[in-house]
Amino acid sequence: MAPAWLVVLSWCALALAGVSTLIILVDIYVRGYRQRMRVMEAVWPVTGLYFGPVAVCVYWRYGRPQSRKWLAERGRDSPPDKPDWATTAIGVSHCGAGCTLGDIIAEFAVFALALELFGRALLPEYVGDYTAALALGILFQYFAIAPMRGLGFRKGLIQAAKADVLSLSAFEVGLFGWMAMMAFVFFGAHPLHPNSPVYWFLMQIGMIVGFATAWPANVWLIRRGIKEAM
Repeated sequence: MAPAWLVVLSWCALALAGVSTLIILVDIYVRGYRQRMRVMEAVWPVTGLYFGPVAVCVYWRYGRPQSRKWLAERGRDSPPDKPDWATTAIGVSHCGAGCTLGDIIAEFAVFALALELFGRALLPEYVGDYTAALALGILFQYFAIAPMRGLGFRKGLIQAAKADVLSLSAFEVGLFGWMAMMAFVFFGAHPLHPNSPVYWFLMQIGMIVGFATAWPANVWLIRRGIKEAM
């Protein structure tokens, strides 16, 4: 059983992430700061699910200026330039959104089906997480690359896979390593499950670890022109 202080901390972290995601959603869909690259209207709120207020700050500084409304209010034709780190961070967040949604879907599916291998749910979670994250990640990347390059469906999917498989895999390496720590080190005797707030709080940390491990891959992909700078 997780200690009471950790349960309280987990609920606070999840609530803060929920509020952060809501702030971004309201700004985009209610206040009208729609993104020129529509897929980012999903990426930014999903990033808030694990980065919380940090995602809000980065969105406000580098995401909001991508909206036509923001540009019109300032009489600009194009958004301000971003530093290299912000370009990379947004690229990683694009990959991270697919991973996050895929992991949420797969984790609950594995839990609902009570899937286990060698007495633990970890390996089925790995398979489900990676499969769902890959499908969603390529889909997200397709809607970024295909419109910008004017590609058809087949070529768009091929280029999306080239841009996302390495980035997504690097993200999952960090996350899966953290999940192994959760399963064998932190709560080895009493494994956590997706019906626990502590599980999702630790998964938030895992997503941030994955974000870090995906960073070098995204730097390389963007510099080589394989992945679009966003």
